[in-house]
Amino acid sequence: MMDCKKALEESQGDFDKAIEVLRKKGQKVAANRADRDSSEGVVLAKVNADNTSGIIISLNCETDFVAKNDDYIQLAQKMADQALNFSDKDAFLGSDFDGMKVSEKLLEQTGVIGEKIEIGSFEYISADFVGSYIHAGNKIASIVGLSEKFEGAQDVSKDLSMQIAAMNPLAIDETGVSQDVIEKEIEIAKDQLRQEGKPEEMLENIAKGKLKKFFKENTLVNQQFIKDSKVSISQYLKSHSDSVKVTGFSRVGLV
Repeated sequence: MMDCKKALEESQGDFDKAIEVLRKKGQKVAANRADRDSSEGVVLAKVNADNTSGIIISLNCETDFVAKNDDYIQLAQKMADQALNFSDKDAFLGSDFDGMKVSEKLLEQTGVIGEKIEIGSFEYISADFVGSYIHAGNKIASIVGLSEKFEGAQDVSKDLSMQIAAMNPLAIDETGVSQDVIEKEIEIAKDQLRQEGKPEEMLENIAKGKLKKFFKENTLVNQQFIKDSKVSISQYLKSHSDSVKVTGFSRVGLV
C-alpha cells in the first residue's frame, strides 16, 4: 500500500503514470531478485466450457505469506482464466491483461509486492474430454484427457485427476516410461539383489519382476485406485466404458 501511495504521489495523482512508476519499480526489483527462489505460490487448473481443453498454471512467489493472500489468489485465478485461451506459455505472457501484457503485469506486481513474481509452470492439454482437480491449499493441480465423452465422464475425469495429484504417476502406462528410467530401475534392482547375496545369473529375471512392480506403482492405468484399492485404474475405467483411454495428463506441484 505504501508503494502505491508513493507512486501516486510521484505521479501527482495520475493513475496511469502511477502504474508506469510501479512497473518501472517492478523491473528494478525483478532485476535485484532475479536469483531468488520463487518456490511458493498458487497452482490452478482450469477446463474450458465444453471440456475439450484445460490448463495448469502456477503463479510463483517467494513466500507462503504472499501465496495465501486473497488478492494474490484472485490474481492467479484471473490469470488462469486468461491462460485457458492459450496453448503456449509465451503467447499467454504476451497477451493483453488489464491494458498491459501479462509479462508486464508480473513486473508490476513484483514492484507492488516486493517479491519475485512469475509464471512458473504452464501446462496445456486437449482431448475429447478433459477434467481437472485442484488440491486444497492450491499447491497441487492436475488435468487429464480422455479419448471420448461418455455418461459420467465428469466424475471419472475428476477421480483420475485426483489419482494423478495424489500418486504422481510417471506415465499413462509402461510404454510411456523412458528407457533411461527403465535401465536405471533395473540397475537399482540388481544392486539390491547383489547386496542380498543373490547369484549373478538370477539377477536379470528377478530384476524384470521388480520392474513390473515398478510399472504397477508408477504408471497411471496400472496403479491401484485410491478410492478402491481392490481395482486398478484400468479396471475402474472399464467399469464406465469399454473403449475409453487416457490420452494424456499433467500434474504441477509446489510441495
